[in-house]
Amino acid sequence: MRTYQQVFRTPEFTPLFAAFASHVAAQTVSRTAVGTLVYGATGSPLLAALSMFGPLLAQMIGASFLLSAVDRLPPRAATTGLALFFAVATTTLALPGLSMGALFAILSVQGMLGSVGGGVRYGLLTQILPAEGYLLGRSVLNMCAGSLQICGYAVGGVLVNVLAPRGALLTGAALFLVSAAVARIGLTGRPPRAQGRPSASETWRTNARLWAAKPRRRVYLALWVPNGLVVGCESLFVSYAPHHAGLLFASAAVGMLAGDTLTGRFLPRKWRDGFGAPPLLLLLAAPYLIFALHPALPVALAAVAVGSVGFSASLLLQERLMSLVPSELRGHAFGLHHSGMFTMQGVAAAVAGGIAQLTSPATAMTVMAAASAVVTLALTPGLRRTEPVTGADVGRELTATDKETSA
Repeated sequence: MRTYQQVFRTPEFTPLFAAFASHVAAQTVSRTAVGTLVYGATGSPLLAALSMFGPLLAQMIGASFLLSAVDRLPPRAATTGLALFFAVATTTLALPGLSMGALFAILSVQGMLGSVGGGVRYGLLTQILPAEGYLLGRSVLNMCAGSLQICGYAVGGVLVNVLAPRGALLTGAALFLVSAAVARIGLTGRPPRAQGRPSASETWRTNARLWAAKPRRRVYLALWVPNGLVVGCESLFVSYAPHHAGLLFASAAVGMLAGDTLTGRFLPRKWRDGFGAPPLLLLLAAPYLIFALHPALPVALAAVAVGSVGFSASLLLQERLMSLVPSELRGHAFGLHHSGMFTMQGVAAAVAGGIAQLTSPATAMTVMAAASAVVTLALTPGLRRTEPVTGADVGRELTATDKETSA
């Protein structure tokens, strides 16, 4: 499976894609609206920023207590139910007179359940597409998310001005309902991938099981840390170039789209299976080192676009992760990746902001990029794939891990 046409011809991929697109559009529009609503009510840039991006940090709480549900729920029912919950919650956020405490409580719950939603979605993707089609399908979803976020923030800004923040929130709620309807009608009912009841203890046990083996641990670190540190660079675009931050964000989005297209569609398998991710991770960080020289805007835009191509390393690392995890744990494994990635991005943005406060945005961006490159170089030896991993290898690895855990 090497073409986008083949991916969309696969039964159920189109409804999964449509449900995903509606969900991303709803989140983007709602995030703009709630940030505007909170800023208008409090006048606090900090609270406005937390209302927009704070729920991403709450995903780590979900990853710690709720992820065992990902593989123990029927995928269609879970996808539909979560979209309906988000629709109700977003409608509640639009109610006049809602206190800031209640608003942030709702946003926190949304963030925690978002960790489950990501795991369910990407676990289902591994069931809909054959193993060799996962990278291409995931690249399609990445490109969809990037495009919709660019358009969604623009449309969200227009809706906030035309309909006011509460009207924009209701538009987001309607889009969540569309996502729920598409998932319910277009997806086939499947049984859970794993047996047993979900619980916090089972979540902890499976997290420990996934984290215990070195190959998986290195892949998780490579997925979370280099990526997150560069997102810390992006979090300083506004303070680095207040009048041109939009152009920098747009250049980053263009680079991401190009990287996902090239990696998902054209990168030869021998590069994917061998040593493809580390060079892309280095490409992700290296162009940002030029910010130490305070480059002119055209150079900065080019550096950001070229560097963002390296975000496509996550496609190769996710494909590698899938080969290291049995099918009944893939939803949980991808949910852990999803939550850890967003948490690291939030932490890196806070660290980058702190460094910039003490020095300058350009210095902070250079430091974060250098740290990303150093982490990549440290992880590179463990990311080499010298031979293919088979199901038997995974089984032996998991058995050994369980013995180590019980000992």
